[in-house]
Amino acid sequence: MMWVWLWTDIMVWGLVVALGLWGWTISRSPQVKAQWLAIFRSKIAMASAIILLFYLSIALLDSLHFRLALPNQTPGQERQYAGQTTSALDWVFNEIRSQTERTYSAPFALKEHSTSIVKDEDGRVLQQHLDLVHAGAHLADPSQRGADITQKSVFALALALTISGLLISLHLAWRARALGRRFGEQAGLVLKGQADLPWRTAYLTFSLALMLLVWLYYLGHYYHVLGTDKVGGDVLYQSFKSVRTGVLIGVLTTLVMLPLALILGISAGLFRGWVDDMIQYLYTTLNSIPGILLIAASVLVMQTIITNNPQWFETATERADFRLLVLVLILGLTSWTSLCRLLRAETLKISQVEYVTAARAFGVSRFKIITRHILPNVMHIVLIAVVLDFSALVLAEAVLSYVGVGVDPTMHSWGNMINQARLEMAREPMVWWSLFSAFVFMFILVLAANLFSDRVQRVLDPKNN
Repeated sequence: MMWVWLWTDIMVWGLVVALGLWGWTISRSPQVKAQWLAIFRSKIAMASAIILLFYLSIALLDSLHFRLALPNQTPGQERQYAGQTTSALDWVFNEIRSQTERTYSAPFALKEHSTSIVKDEDGRVLQQHLDLVHAGAHLADPSQRGADITQKSVFALALALTISGLLISLHLAWRARALGRRFGEQAGLVLKGQADLPWRTAYLTFSLALMLLVWLYYLGHYYHVLGTDKVGGDVLYQSFKSVRTGVLIGVLTTLVMLPLALILGISAGLFRGWVDDMIQYLYTTLNSIPGILLIAASVLVMQTIITNNPQWFETATERADFRLLVLVLILGLTSWTSLCRLLRAETLKISQVEYVTAARAFGVSRFKIITRHILPNVMHIVLIAVVLDFSALVLAEAVLSYVGVGVDPTMHSWGNMINQARLEMAREPMVWWSLFSAFVFMFILVLAANLFSDRVQRVLDPKNN
């Protein structure tokens, strides 16, 4: 096996390391730690954070790419690898993604959704719904489907509860040891809702999310839980693969946007004069251009460059990843203006307070004033803007892919699923499950991000204190 590090893989894992270092820094600052504990004292924020962690885990699992070695190789010769790049998530869903059918099938169906023309033994032409190849293949009698689904659902839920109970017990033991309590005492406090944080809500959300995941995954080996698309691909697998695209668009675009907004916003507010005028002219000009047209024009230009230079990429996965990276850069370069304007206004206000004026009078350099006085006092605006923008960027990817200027058509994304479902909704009989699956997966992510951002805004905004 040969590990393959795509550009977006490097960026997202680098961001995870940076977040880990930031968390370690927070743990050393009692004031900042108290602010974050106040955020997680909300039951809604805690439940939303657990759901976001599930999405992030799926995205990280899909960001570990590798190429498998080809079989039957001669010892002593250079090892040859497969041309297809797969991820750890592909490996986990290997059996489900390999169970492709001929065409559309509804969720939990045993027959194809559309009729096909066949000839019977007497040579008569008939229109029939053909049996699916993989779904329900283990059933001796199709009438046993209901009982079989019930039996397998009970097993999957029992397995999920066992795993959930084990992991929750380990966390309870860790918390009891950290707080110097007995295991039973800590468990009692959590059950009564008297712990320092709403762990009961967190455990309940974790258990429900794990039960849903295990149920989908286990039954996905026997049925197409969310149906199949036009070419027989499993929609459940496509929905899980789209998680990475949505999360990366939301997270990495912020990574690109943040340095621009910080540098230009603080510079405009602190230096004023011609620097302020130039930056104001820049973001006013950018805001006067319709955003969707600017993004579409930039994406189309880059798409032409990518198409004319196929030698840049060894595999189709690398080409699709580069297009995703370009989309992230374009979204980042066109969405920094609102945060920049907020930071400029806040810097103008902070630069007039007494301790900043005193620092200037004592000859403290501008760089030290920014790092010691201004940057720490605008971080709450940055955090609030970043969390609020995340859900907007996830929706932006879906809209851009829907109009054909988003990610590569070969890359799994909710926008591509919705775009493909546009014509399926007009079919007779209607094919609704692709649109439904993309909508539900995206809705849960955006709702959790919005609820968490509301809590972050309420706690970190000084106006609310």
